Amino acid sequence: MSATPMIALEQVRKTYGAVTAIADVSLEVAEGELLVLLGGSGSGKTTALKTINRLVEPTSGRVCVAGEDVRALPGPLLRRRVGYVFQRLGLFPHMTVAENIGVTPSLLGWPRSQIDARVDELLAMVELDPAVFREREPAALSGGQAQRVAVARALAAEPRVMLLDEPFGALDPRTRGLLQTALMNLRARLGLTIVFVTHDVVEALLLGDRIAVMRAGRVVQVGSGRELAHTPADAEVRALLTEPLEQAAAARARLLAEAP
Repeated sequence: MSATPMIALEQVRKTYGAVTAIADVSLEVAEGELLVLLGGSGSGKTTALKTINRLVEPTSGRVCVAGEDVRALPGPLLRRRVGYVFQRLGLFPHMTVAENIGVTPSLLGWPRSQIDARVDELLAMVELDPAVFREREPAALSGGQAQRVAVARALAAEPRVMLLDEPFGALDPRTRGLLQTALMNLRARLGLTIVFVTHDVVEALLLGDRIAVMRAGRVVQVGSGRELAHTPADAEVRALLTEPLEQAAAARARLLAEAP
């Protein structure tokens, strides 16, 4: 890991009264890296993600982005610099697609001509025809289209960092696969640093340069998919990595056995 990571969490803790959501989480994410936070419900992965853009304020510890303590920036300004894709999209239903994508540039005072050009550029980038989609409202979009718009909105102000909280979890497998590929293409094209939350092991293995396994508010192990599979920290990490793959192999074997 580089001496100056793009994102660094240092002994970050968040408590709600007597409940500890995350405990002493330390992570580094290099520039251009995609780190997956993997774990079940209540593992603390979304809380950890939200400390990066101060949607959650840590009880203790420090979070830095591009070498700067995030507490040095007002929360709204920080969140305009860090792209964020919500688990439930968060598109504004009363706004058109173009208005949704242009929200952050408008808040930053971009001229209208620049915003319009950026909207068209981003719609094309996420493979939606601007002439067809810019004036649509979110209610008229399919799930996959809405998710593409959410990604475009997160990219609107040209952030170097993107945070994605289970963005594809509600989509059908084919659409999910298409959007995973689109995300990886965008990442390569734009040089993005990404933290991606999921509970899906296969998705983590497909997307992540490294995976941080979280359990009960703590980071249990960090490494590549290969490292986690071959040298798991404990039996639970081993099961987490191997059971979905074994199930997929069993399903494939059954299909082959039943083939005419």
